[in-house]
Amino acid sequence: MIVMKFGGTSVESAAALERVAGIVKERVPRRPVVVVSAMGKTTNRLLAMAQAAAAGKPDAAKSQMEELRAYHAEQASQVVRAEDRQELASLLNEHFRELAQMLDAIAKAGEFAPPMVDAVSSIGERLSSRIVTLVFRFFGIDAVHADARSVIKTDTRHTQAAPLFHRSYARLAETVAPLAATQVVVMGGFIGSTQDGVTTTLGRGGSDYSASIVGAGIGASEIQIWTDVDGMLTCDPRIVPGGHRVKIISFDEAAELAYFGAKVLHPATVLPAVEKNIPVLILNSRRPEVDGTRIVRDAPPSRNVIKSIAAKPNITVVKVQSLRMLMAYGFLRRIFEVFDRYRTPVDMVSTSEVSVSLTIDNPQSLSAIREELERIAEVEVESGRAIVCIVGDNIRGTPGVGARIFRALGNINVLMVSQGASQLNFSFVVAAEDLKEAVAALHKEFFSELDPEVFDA
Repeated sequence: MIVMKFGGTSVESAAALERVAGIVKERVPRRPVVVVSAMGKTTNRLLAMAQAAAAGKPDAAKSQMEELRAYHAEQASQVVRAEDRQELASLLNEHFRELAQMLDAIAKAGEFAPPMVDAVSSIGERLSSRIVTLVFRFFGIDAVHADARSVIKTDTRHTQAAPLFHRSYARLAETVAPLAATQVVVMGGFIGSTQDGVTTTLGRGGSDYSASIVGAGIGASEIQIWTDVDGMLTCDPRIVPGGHRVKIISFDEAAELAYFGAKVLHPATVLPAVEKNIPVLILNSRRPEVDGTRIVRDAPPSRNVIKSIAAKPNITVVKVQSLRMLMAYGFLRRIFEVFDRYRTPVDMVSTSEVSVSLTIDNPQSLSAIREELERIAEVEVESGRAIVCIVGDNIRGTPGVGARIFRALGNINVLMVSQGASQLNFSFVVAAEDLKEAVAALHKEFFSELDPEVFDA
């Protein structure tokens, strides 16, 4: 069995759905379980209409809902069998009736609470997975739908739920694996439910995570992540064009890149795959002939020092300084407890004799965090920053990497430096306006020559 996950751009239109059906049909002998994201930008549209309802704009919310319904109906109706048209109409009625009730409840409450965020945003994957099942039948694939909420069990932390792995694996082995023996199973990604059956979500980008959990639970031989790029590249093409495809990379390297901004993969995706030693492939649904990137436990040696350069814009640096208490016992613990209370992850940490600098990418709770920190220290906040992260297995064993980095950067001001504890990455902070120049200079330095076994020129 294999798991095939298709992102929102891969299922955004009738033409895209036809491409997906063709890709899956070729792999039916491998007994695929298909995990899909919401169609196109559906999740964003769902959240926008719910926020409009909470803000006392029910007419705007209703109008947006009708537009979303029309979009799903228009795209799906082109690739559904005549005998399945009634089922399509029924599932659209069912889901949009439920959504309308949610919007009414949100408008009445005047707020968009986390449990309702999960309930509303789950509609996208629930719809797309049902629609994709019908589309597959149109193209001659014997497909069956499985509700992800019945098999992906999570804790109760809404909008960022943590999977209960053992329970999820047991449910997947009991229900999905037997179905996949004879049919193509289609599931929605991103969603799950608590032990009591309350809908939860795994966080934005969580469909990749869902696919990895499903793969681990059914004992898949491979997990395929189908997206709109050819695989992992040596740099983000949105920042600097001209990157090269990485043919093969280790789990550890891929995890570092994903965490530090490689949008092609959700940071948590590789965790269940690592545990079960299941290869993960990143593939392009618009160019299925390209081999993509293969992520494995032990990648072959590379003649290049690094594998890729990741970049994370929109970073905030928080500097905490206390001449009186910095080296006092428990001071660092008190700092990190503040970030923990507000569920704000820290990307990088750097310390000096008189200060601690940290970076965060979610400033939502920054005002409250700053207020608490100022009770024990002086606090300075710098926004408009970016992290550049150089990743590769060879960094740990190659002398002079730091010298090459700073020589390539030239006059670009480096504001903060951290060599990762994993010894796989070298990360630093620059001003946002210097990001493109920094990545371009480093890419030229480290990828002027390529190992053909690892990279595609």
